[in-house]
Amino acid sequence: MSVPESRRIVLFRHAKADWPQVTDHERPLAERGRMDAAEAGRRLADTAIPFDLALCSTAIRTRETWKLAVHEFQHRPKTVYEERVYEASPGELIALLNETPDDAQNVLLIGHNPGVQGLAEVLSGSADGDARERMSRRGFPAAAFAVLSFSGSWKALEPGVATLLDYWAPSE
Repeated sequence: MSVPESRRIVLFRHAKADWPQVTDHERPLAERGRMDAAEAGRRLADTAIPFDLALCSTAIRTRETWKLAVHEFQHRPKTVYEERVYEASPGELIALLNETPDDAQNVLLIGHNPGVQGLAEVLSGSADGDARERMSRRGFPAAAFAVLSFSGSWKALEPGVATLLDYWAPSE
């Protein structure tokens, strides 16, 4: 009998976006967003999680966030720009993650609220330390991320199966 494999997923909200006269999908990062994205990248690199896959929304602000964050990593994971992440609900994000190949142990999802925050809340059946309290108190501001773990295949990812290990948000 084999032991279910432990997996990690990091849910990362894009950094602060600007509001020029463009469609929502085309909104770029604001100056503060560029700084926060780089800081979030440093914090993600500090976790030492060896990401196998990054799933990134196709929106300009998520792509820019990822480009600035991944620059801080020693190893760049395979990146898939996935239009289904844009405006996705927690259920739609779970369905997308259920498609992840099982050879990917650690996945980073770069997306949008309210989907990313909702997914963190829905997946985390338990939490380490004060991570849940900090996430509840701060919400999920731009450039925040949550680190979760669960055991089993990606097809088995469903509400309540994960543990919220850590949460980080830039200081306001």
